[in-house]
Amino acid sequence: MRLGRVASPDGVAFVSIEGDPSVAVAKEIAEHPFGTPTFTGRSWPLADIRLLAPILASKVICIGKNYAAHAAEMGGEAPKDPVIFIKPNTSIVGPNAPIILPPSSSQVDFEGELAVVIGRPCKDVPAAKAADVILGYTVANDVTARDQQRHDGQWTRAKGYDTFCPLGPWIETAVDPSDLEITTELDGEVRQRSRTSLFLHDIPKIIEWISSVMTLLPGDVILTGTPEGVGPLAAGQNVSVTVEGIGTLTNPVATKR
Repeated sequence: MRLGRVASPDGVAFVSIEGDPSVAVAKEIAEHPFGTPTFTGRSWPLADIRLLAPILASKVICIGKNYAAHAAEMGGEAPKDPVIFIKPNTSIVGPNAPIILPPSSSQVDFEGELAVVIGRPCKDVPAAKAADVILGYTVANDVTARDQQRHDGQWTRAKGYDTFCPLGPWIETAVDPSDLEITTELDGEVRQRSRTSLFLHDIPKIIEWISSVMTLLPGDVILTGTPEGVGPLAAGQNVSVTVEGIGTLTNPVATKR
């Protein structure tokens, strides 16, 4: 099932998206998409509505340096254990929403990633049972003010600006995340291409690690790390992240007015 969140003529709603994207229909879900969704009976052609970020998380937990090649390009060794940090939920935006470059940064980078969406409250989840707490998967861009990341030595400011966590276009509940191609394009030019099979720490281990620290709530999002090839964004560009079996997330880049 593809689960989305849309702005329709009748307001904002969670939906199930059915059919090929060019002719897809969005069927309105009553209340929320967790558990077994029920439907209102209303639907709209996907072409007639606007896709929003598919979920608004209470928190976005991210894994740093989860590809060996990315760790190397950042000038460090691959970490033995997962490195976690948090982006605020106010950084979330949806497909086609602009990434706003803050005037305080001289280098803002793209980082294409696979994202995991949690489906129920959970704590201390063993890796063997991690699949039981996952709602599905979506596409993310962990936008980063790289100069501020280097300057601060910790990552909250660099990762936390409004618009620095594009998510979308929807949540795919029926994909195997163990070996998916992930590609990032900047103005149509491929800048990142890798596979999730190259994770240093796989998704079950990541969920076990994070949930040993904090309770995860329905809708919480985990960013699983970016491959090598990260680079700067400039106003007027478009950045697209594609994850095999899920879809493509595209966002324009703009300066703050």
